[in-house]
Amino acid sequence: MDFKDDFPILKNRKISYLDSGATTQKPQSVIMQIEEFYKNFNANPHRGAYSLSIEATEKYENVRAKIAKFINAKHTEEIIFSKNASESLNLIAYSYGLENLKNDDEVVISIMEHHSNLVPWQYVTKKTNSKLKYMYINDEYELSKEEIEAKITDNTKIVGITHVSNVLGTINNVKEIIKYAHKKGAVVIVDASQSIPHMKIDVRDLDADFLVFSGHKMFAPLGIGVLYGKREMLNKMSPFLMGGDMIEYVYEQDTTFAPLPNKFEAGTQNVEGVIGLGAAIDYIEKIGYEKIQEVENSVTNYAIEELSKLDFIKLYVTKNSKNHSSVISFNINGVHPHDVASILDSNGVCVRSGNHCAQPLLRYLGVDSTCRASFSIYNTKEDVDNLVEALKKSYKMFEKYINKE
Repeated sequence: MDFKDDFPILKNRKISYLDSGATTQKPQSVIMQIEEFYKNFNANPHRGAYSLSIEATEKYENVRAKIAKFINAKHTEEIIFSKNASESLNLIAYSYGLENLKNDDEVVISIMEHHSNLVPWQYVTKKTNSKLKYMYINDEYELSKEEIEAKITDNTKIVGITHVSNVLGTINNVKEIIKYAHKKGAVVIVDASQSIPHMKIDVRDLDADFLVFSGHKMFAPLGIGVLYGKREMLNKMSPFLMGGDMIEYVYEQDTTFAPLPNKFEAGTQNVEGVIGLGAAIDYIEKIGYEKIQEVENSVTNYAIEELSKLDFIKLYVTKNSKNHSSVISFNINGVHPHDVASILDSNGVCVRSGNHCAQPLLRYLGVDSTCRASFSIYNTKEDVDNLVEALKKSYKMFEKYINKE
């Protein structure tokens, strides 16, 4: 089955879209649900006693319940809506990190982290005079058990870990990391932005304290994200933003705050984004993760196999396919990734080039930037063939300028 037919943009534009790690395209079913909301249900949730607002509130809160079920959260109020994973991570860093870290405590993250799970911890550890430590990858672009256990100590209070690297595609064993961190008394934050589009997430099975993701990487609109947090932890945290709907009572000199989840959802929310996220979950569940993984693994493995045949390509992927998701970073030796991406674009192939908001990781790898192909359910082996042919053309254009010494 060719899932491209579900995505209007892929029918309207003859391209091989290989940048789903940045954002996925949107299926017609998601677009229709957003349109339906604006045509028939548009009102501000939680604000009105009239029928239209009540119906909008029901639709908004129904998606919260749907997400809770989707990731197996114990309580619906453990689901907090945000703009994206970055905002969710900042909320945790400010509302939990700043209030709980003290002198000489440790925050441990991996070198693979996206800037949004790195820069906030730089800020927080400096403010609290605590320490920021890194878990480094081995030659297979993976975190070893020895490295994890060496870095997470009795002084570690927070561990931040990406489930899947947005650069390498490495799948980290977050369940084992969480288990070990909890033995040391640390709280664990999982960035599931690059995993939840591709694999089932069960927060109770993982025993994650916090887990975040962005809707736009899983077929939902831009501008909607989710923060999951254990209820007992969220209840102890202070609000991140102040404004409408997150208050209980306001006096001239004091304010009491609304209970969860409203405490963390100040102001009018991105209701269309929430509706679209609910439709995106319906789309994923209709296909099923088993089918998604079957299609994506086939395409990704084929891409690695074909790219490995090109002697001018440097791949940054683990050889262990069981620990690899649908992201492939690569370079043409001696050619800047931006130039490569531009030529690929002229051949109808869309890839990301740059540092992928992971400068410390790329610096650790010894490069400034890479090209990145990231796959989704709508990609086919034909897309991979188009990529390979475009790379051959790119190399041919630059071959005479490349220093082969």
